[in-house]
Amino acid sequence: MARSAIADRADTVFVVATDDGDIADHAQAVGCQAVMTDSAIATGSGRALAAALAIPDAPRFVVNLQGDSPFQPQGALGAVIAALEQGAEVATPVIALDWSALDGLREHKLRSPFSGTTCARAPDGRALWFSKTIIPAIRNEERLRASEPRSPVWRHVGLYGYALDALRRFEACPPTALETLEGLEQLRLLELGIPVMTVAVDPPVFDSSGIDTEADIVRVERLIAEHGDPTPAL
Repeated sequence: MARSAIADRADTVFVVATDDGDIADHAQAVGCQAVMTDSAIATGSGRALAAALAIPDAPRFVVNLQGDSPFQPQGALGAVIAALEQGAEVATPVIALDWSALDGLREHKLRSPFSGTTCARAPDGRALWFSKTIIPAIRNEERLRASEPRSPVWRHVGLYGYALDALRRFEACPPTALETLEGLEQLRLLELGIPVMTVAVDPPVFDSSGIDTEADIVRVERLIAEHGDPTPAL
């Protein structure tokens, strides 16, 4: 979905949700509405809910683009909104990794083990699990490499779309044990029995695997310097 198809919709509001005054000031300086939220809110999704409820007319859907995943694949936002409009309670993008990309992710995790998230999903797209480790484990990998161009690993993209009620249920529950162990808020949804629909999208111009560490910042700044800002039109 091109930017004009989303940004020009009468029912679409873009808001920066933050607890940092400098971020709010910068957002407003470049023409984006900003909402200050409580610094005690523990997750990006909780902050997105607070921002949504601060808007006079609460929206049907809330889409949370997290600041540590700014480089989104073209079409990811539109795919998430389409899944919500088709009845998903929660939707999020994933990217199928070819073998070269999987090798790159493995190498990256040797340096930054908690950077980058993978997803195991059912054939209908339902998320079965998310992890900071690479899942699934691959038995007889060499044979599979010889017969399949793509690996069975899906990498998660940090963009979430929620039906408002599902987001309320998420925020009403305290962090769960497995969410805390992995450091992944979407695991709370699965532990609560709220289905998460994954939507397959193409890789972005370059893949930052999320910005979770100082090393990730250095890498992304280098890539931008070499290739320019790849952030697509929403």
